[in-house]
Amino acid sequence: MKNKVTKAIFPVAGLGTRFLPATKSIPKEIMTLVDRPLIQYAIDEARAAGIKEFIFVTSRGKGALEDYFDHAPELESSLRKKKKKALLNVLKNTNMDSGAIAYIRQHKPLGLGHAVWCARRLIANEPFAVILPDDVIAAEKPCLQQMVEAHAETGGCMVAAMEVPPVKSSAYGILDVREDMGSMVSVKGMVEKPEPGEAPSNLAVIGRYILTPQVLTNLTQIKQGAGGEIQLTDAIAQEIEADRGVYGYRFRGQRFDCGSKAGYLQATVSFGLARDELKGELMDYLDELATTRRAAQ
Repeated sequence: MKNKVTKAIFPVAGLGTRFLPATKSIPKEIMTLVDRPLIQYAIDEARAAGIKEFIFVTSRGKGALEDYFDHAPELESSLRKKKKKALLNVLKNTNMDSGAIAYIRQHKPLGLGHAVWCARRLIANEPFAVILPDDVIAAEKPCLQQMVEAHAETGGCMVAAMEVPPVKSSAYGILDVREDMGSMVSVKGMVEKPEPGEAPSNLAVIGRYILTPQVLTNLTQIKQGAGGEIQLTDAIAQEIEADRGVYGYRFRGQRFDCGSKAGYLQATVSFGLARDELKGELMDYLDELATTRRAAQ
C-alpha cells in the first residue's frame, strides 16, 4: 500500500518585489483576493486533499503570516459578545491546531529547490506535497485533491500541468511526454523555459507537486544551477533518469498567476464574480466599463 500524502511544504520566503510598495510591510501571501489572503486559498486546498501537517518555509519579515494562523482572542471575544456567529465561523477556518503548523527559515534566497530542501527533517521517509501560493487555482474539486487521488494509483513524483500557447513556453518548465494517458502523462524529460518552437510539448508545469523523499536526497547532492539557485526541476529530472516514475497531471480548473499584477487582478475579478453577494454589482460595473471603452473607440 502506498503512503498517503499528509504533509505539505509552502515556500513563502520570497520578498514579493513585484508588489512593492505593498510588500514593504506585509508578506505578499497575506494580500487578499476579495476577502481572503492568498495563503488561505492554498491552505484550504491542502486541507481538502487530506493534508494534516503544514510546513512553511519563511524568511525575515514574515511575522504577519505566522500571526494570521494564530487565534485572535480579543477579536473572537468581541464577535461573540455581538453574536456575530457567521464571522466567528469565518475566523475558525483561519486557525490552525497547535502542532499542525511548522515554520522553517530559509536564510538565503537560493531557489525553490533549496526552500523545499530546508524542510527535509520534517518530511522523513514519506511522499509530500509542495504548494506555491502564487498559483491560485479555481476548481470544482481542488487541484491538489485531484492529484492526491491520481497519485494513489501511480506513486512516484507528480507535477500539475496545464496546456499553454507555444508563444508562452519560455515562461514555464515544459514537459517532454513519454506517453499521454489523458488526464495523466508519463514524463521523459523537463525543459526549463524553452524558446517558442523548441518546446517538446505544450504542457507547462505549475505550482503543485507531489514528491518522493528521494527528491530531497537529490537536492542534497545538487550544486547550484541556473541563476545560482538550486532548482527543484533538476532534482525531479534525476528521478526521470533513474526511471522511478514521474507524471504530469492535467488538472481540471483555472489557474491564476497571482505572482504577477495582471494575474492578480484577473483573479480578483474572477473570484469576485463567483461570489453571489458581489457578482451583480461587479458585473454591472464591468459592463459599464466595456460600454464606455467601446464608445471611446
